[in-house]
Amino acid sequence: MSRISRMVAESKLAPIAAFPLRLAAVGGYNVRQIGASARWLVNSREHTNYTFNLAPLNREHLAWFIANVTGLSVAEMRGYFREIEEDERLRNVVEMATVRSARRRLADPVPKWHKRLGWYALVRSMKPDHVVETGTDKGLGSLVFAAALLRNESGRLTTIDTNPESGYLIHGEYADVIDRRIGSSIDVINELSNVEMFLHDSLHTFEYETAEFECIAPRLTPRAVILSDNSDVTAALPNWAEKTGRRFAYFHERPADHWFPGGGIGVAW
Repeated sequence: MSRISRMVAESKLAPIAAFPLRLAAVGGYNVRQIGASARWLVNSREHTNYTFNLAPLNREHLAWFIANVTGLSVAEMRGYFREIEEDERLRNVVEMATVRSARRRLADPVPKWHKRLGWYALVRSMKPDHVVETGTDKGLGSLVFAAALLRNESGRLTTIDTNPESGYLIHGEYADVIDRRIGSSIDVINELSNVEMFLHDSLHTFEYETAEFECIAPRLTPRAVILSDNSDVTAALPNWAEKTGRRFAYFHERPADHWFPGGGIGVAW
């Protein structure tokens, strides 16, 4: 049979003979995607900024990624992941705020952290005094930063959004370490100083993202880490990192049982 297979593979019939195998591979993948999509449509209420769990191996890759960025052990990163995943107080705040919100029909009450596990581990590892986030949205990421700052027992978060109704998840002790600012991120950044961690998560265009990096640059401390929630779409952060003599790395998410292909974390340091 191997001799016959070799003969077919070397003949003009090869594409026809291989077609059923190729069709089965594509069909199997599409069936899995349709199944994940159908489950999401039934079980989730989200319509934007999707949340999900990471596939187990992808979660392990994220732990190694943050360990390499920080220079700390992967075991420590795994510990930080478990810390936020087991934080019942944080989970209860998210669930309560979601249920009580006017947007509760467009959000899932049970938090799923995905790449925000990495955000949390970075703050816990680096212990920054001042974190800045552009693009608050409902405030899930803000809560993750705040939870890490509270565990560190120091530091504050400045979160910026143009929408006055953003940040509806921010409640309780987490609000005590968060300064919410409404307005243009560029205008607000111009008022800041001594920033030790910066996350771009606002208007996702190459031009605007680059403008934020150029604006924040003179306000960064020497040990600052810069994150982008948009590095899977544009090269704004790696371009800026190279221009300013920084290192750059990228992690891409692999969601567990979700139709969305995942975003990622771009880091410059």
